[in-house]
Parts: sequence; C-alpha cells; structure tokens
Amino acid sequence: MLPLASLPETEILDAGELKIAELEAVARKVRASVVKMAHTGKGAHLGSALSCIDILVAAYWTALRHNPRDPWAPERDRFILSKGHAASALYATLAHRGFFPVEDLATYAKAGSKLAEHPSPACAPGVEVGTGSLGHGLSLGLGMLLAGRINRQSYRAFAVLSDGECNEGSVWEAALLAPAKKIDNVCVVVDFNRWQATGRSEEVMAIQPFREKWKSFGWSAYEIDGNDMHALCEVLGNVPDGSGKPVAIVARTVKGKGISFMEDDNNWHYRIPDENDVARACAELGVEP
Repeated sequence: MLPLASLPETEILDAGELKIAELEAVARKVRASVVKMAHTGKGAHLGSALSCIDILVAAYWTALRHNPRDPWAPERDRFILSKGHAASALYATLAHRGFFPVEDLATYAKAGSKLAEHPSPACAPGVEVGTGSLGHGLSLGLGMLLAGRINRQSYRAFAVLSDGECNEGSVWEAALLAPAKKIDNVCVVVDFNRWQATGRSEEVMAIQPFREKWKSFGWSAYEIDGNDMHALCEVLGNVPDGSGKPVAIVARTVKGKGISFMEDDNNWHYRIPDENDVARACAELGVEP
C-alpha cells in the first residue's frame, strides 16, 4: 500500500484486515440498491451495473486512497467509471462508502436529480468526470496522471472499462501512450461480461486474445474472475505491480451478477425491473426490499 501522508483521515482499509465475506455482504447491499434504483428511476443498463459491483467494492474498500469526508483531497487516487452507463453502480458504491447519504439514491434518474443515468463531472462527491461517451475514460485518467507528474503528486488512476467499449480506437491510442510515457501508476480494469447492447462481444468484434493484446501494447496484464472478491482485492492492491509497466486487468464477469434470473441475460441491458422483480432480487440478496 502506498503512503497516505496527505490523507490523514483516510477511510482506506487494508484488504488483510477485512474478511472477504464482509466485502461480499457490502456488494449484496450495493446490488440491492442498484436494483431498486433501476425500478424507481426507470433506468436502463441494470445488467451492466450488476456485473461491475464487485470491482467497485474491492476498489473502494481495499485499494483506493481516498477520504469520503474530503472527496477532493489533492492526493486522492482517481477512479473513473469509463462505462458510464453503469453509473448506478458507482452512485450506490459511493453512497454505501459514505461519500453521500444512501437516501439520495432514491432520486436516481429523476427530473432535477444530480444522479443522472450517465454521470456529469462532480455531480456527486467522488464522481471525478462525466462519462458514458465510451472510449475516453483511460485517456482522462492518463491526463490526470501526467498533470500529477508535473505537480509532483503520487496519486494513482483506476479506470473501469467495458469489453464493448474496447471496440473504440481511442482506448488503444491511450493504451499506446501509457507505456510510451512510462506511466505505471495507472490501472485499467475491463469488465468483461461478454455482452454488448446487441450481442456477444466476441461476435461483434474480434476481441480475443484479449489479455495478450494488452501485453503486446506494453502493459502488465492479468486475467481474473471479476466477481471473485479475493482475486480482485489481491490484484487491485498491487498497483503499481513493480514491473514498471501500466497495469491492465481483464476481469471476467457475469452480466446481471448476483441475481439468478438476471445473470447472463442480455434482456436486462434495457429492461426495467417491476416490483415483483425487486422483491425477488432482494430476497436472493438477503436484503430488505
């Protein structure tokens, strides 16, 4: 873990001090919140939000240097949800982590709410940038790190991308830039749930061999089960990894993860859950609807 000198009241927790079961319980609460938000806000992309929740919980509870009481501290790590269509997962994670009241999640995607379906810059404490126009999150993170280098700041940047987003050429331009500028304090996590809006990722574009693509671009690349909390904590807690290279994590996930009747069903890319769906989902998660 890197030093936290500029964040004396940090809420960072060492993964070794938490039982994985506790983190998994947090993830279930976040999932329940996201399902309820999709119902009350009539927001789409529920399956995409559910697939990346374990990634977000592992990052915010065990890896990121941050302080919910001082969300814009200059030395904070930057977290960018490049797949902005899954913003409900980010909002719910931030709320459960203490950045703002959980009760505010009830305003999601409603008229006048700061919590829109796609996030705008600083719309809520902890939301770094506006995302959802796919392909830009990694470039934004690299720009932040180059600025930090100029200002002699040692924060890191983590960007969560979708596998479909990696169809964008701008992703690979950024992937070329990071090793060229010897930026090793950046971490890309690709939420590889194998679906895009209209079909399987591998049917839309020739994405495989995916880990090898990142390696060939000069990255230190890992492939893990992206819904395995222990594996996520281990790899996210090791950035930089000592190789001198930027870090890419191909996180194999399940779209709709955590709710049996939504898992790997691409209908939940746009489908809105009704009251019965919410009740069923919460029952499976062991959380009050």
